[in-house]
Amino acid sequence: MDPLLSGEGDGKAILKLKDAVTPPDHKGCLKPETRRNSSTSNPSSYEDRASVEIVGTDGRHELIYTITETPPVYLLLLFAIQQCLLSIVNPLSKAIIVSEVVCATKDDAIKAQLLSATLLMTGVATFLMSTVGVRLPIFQGPASSYMVPLISLMTLEEWKCPEPFQYWDESANRSVWMANIGNETIYMKDVITDKILKLSGSLMIAGFLHTLIGLTGFVGVIIRYVGPVTVVPTVILVGLEIKTVAVKFSETNWTVAIITAGSALVFSLFLANRKTPIPFWTKKKGFHIFWYPFHQVFSILLCILLGWLISGIMTVFGALSNDPRSKDFFARTDARAHVIHDIDWFIFPYPGMFGMVSFSLGGFISFFVATILSVLDSIGDYNACARTARVPPPPPFAFNRGIAVEGFVSFIGGTLGCCHATSSYGGNIGAMGITRVASRSVFQVAGIIYILFAILGKFGAVFVTIPYSVLGGCNVIIMGIFIGVILSYLQTVDLNSTRNLAIMGISLLLGVMMPLWVSKNPHAFNTGDATLDSSLKMLLTNPSFVGGVFAFLMDNTAPGTLKERGLLHFLKSEEDEVPKAVACDDLKIYRLPFVPDSFRRSRIAKYIPVVHYTGKK
Repeated sequence: MDPLLSGEGDGKAILKLKDAVTPPDHKGCLKPETRRNSSTSNPSSYEDRASVEIVGTDGRHELIYTITETPPVYLLLLFAIQQCLLSIVNPLSKAIIVSEVVCATKDDAIKAQLLSATLLMTGVATFLMSTVGVRLPIFQGPASSYMVPLISLMTLEEWKCPEPFQYWDESANRSVWMANIGNETIYMKDVITDKILKLSGSLMIAGFLHTLIGLTGFVGVIIRYVGPVTVVPTVILVGLEIKTVAVKFSETNWTVAIITAGSALVFSLFLANRKTPIPFWTKKKGFHIFWYPFHQVFSILLCILLGWLISGIMTVFGALSNDPRSKDFFARTDARAHVIHDIDWFIFPYPGMFGMVSFSLGGFISFFVATILSVLDSIGDYNACARTARVPPPPPFAFNRGIAVEGFVSFIGGTLGCCHATSSYGGNIGAMGITRVASRSVFQVAGIIYILFAILGKFGAVFVTIPYSVLGGCNVIIMGIFIGVILSYLQTVDLNSTRNLAIMGISLLLGVMMPLWVSKNPHAFNTGDATLDSSLKMLLTNPSFVGGVFAFLMDNTAPGTLKERGLLHFLKSEEDEVPKAVACDDLKIYRLPFVPDSFRRSRIAKYIPVVHYTGKK
């Protein structure tokens, strides 16, 4: 693993490097000067603080393919497939979680549609981000921060799933799933689509605001008020809430879940200093052994295959129940094998696939809180990706454009019924550091491959058949590392400060207490407006919302210095000297190729936060 990075799966990459003290000028370029005692500087926004000392590297760390280089076609496909396989688990697990929330546990066709839509948005987001977004080789996928609002919904009475039963529909000559709600019997599919449409409308509005944050340059304002003291307890509460999903999947067979999670730890941690011998052939060397950290780069994929294999053996030898009403039935490899036969060869996700979207106020507010967390995570990933790719850090206009693209794709995801947004993945940045392939073309092709995955319905159906116990073990690792990496944000916070300890501790306690009280007293809210009552319950049963709001208010009202709050890392640099600054010409990689130089020099470009204004020459 590249020493600059940490993170796996959806875990966010943490940047460990020197920050230049020279802020960008009004053109988004760094001034070619060296300063000392930078703690006295007073940058005006978050964007003013980020720059990286670009230094020479020895031969061991030189890139094989730089950001602007394109490998030969056969290598290009190989590198792209590697990035796809590295992260395939995340879209799958997020789609399964969404299916649980919308009561589609037993509707494998809906699961396949949700997975197809998720894969499509993963591909579109990755392609757009590397092409017109921040224009770095960075992978985009379903955001983990959006899972908690979804899981919190499951505790509300109106979002609880009715018990489905099968009914023979003579007109269609097939069995269908039905459900009793009150005194009425309705199709289970109607229950599912109603929930999907409510979440979709809320996501579309959150995605629209996400886009505005990027287009208006509002990122700098957010970073001034939402620091580590707010982010850390909020994300820890995300992990405490995700336990319900991990347990639901793992309890189908704890043995398989433990083996799956344990093997991932062995591959990625205990064998981290080892490399896998791989037989290889070239014209120059002939057959020889190529040493590569295969087991570390593909640790999640390998643990899935191992868990799947063990589940298959247990299925063949009758160690798992074949009764659909039993929990361990879902640990069988053939529990949902029929979906491969039933699903169409091709699925074309399209806006309005599930119908006309509706809206949920509580869902929207919860999604918007997740949006803020997603923005902060992406900022760190953009910087980490730039350092790994050996390029200057993204200037403000590139940051803004990347955030805008994330929001736009999230909006489109709402129209498709994905029920979650997209965000950057730190694990793929780490893999890029290992392979030393930072080509932008690789990620553009990876995006196209994911789009093809989405269209091939049979392909998605194969992943739907993965045993739940295997998914449970994977979720333990993926979400555990995600939370662990977020905890590393505390390295910039003064942990000897009673102020910080009190804010974070009380935030965590309130985040656990309030949802528990609301779940035990569901009728405590009676404002006379059913919609308002539902929204209040939805928000107060969301641990990350309760704890995050309290931490945000306290962190911005209680007296404390920027250094004490951990914000000095973002707003100022404490380095004594930066011997080398980034020149304006080095920022060309972030420019949109179709925007003419004449427009970049115009006065209009000066007021567009997503365009590189170069000024008159």
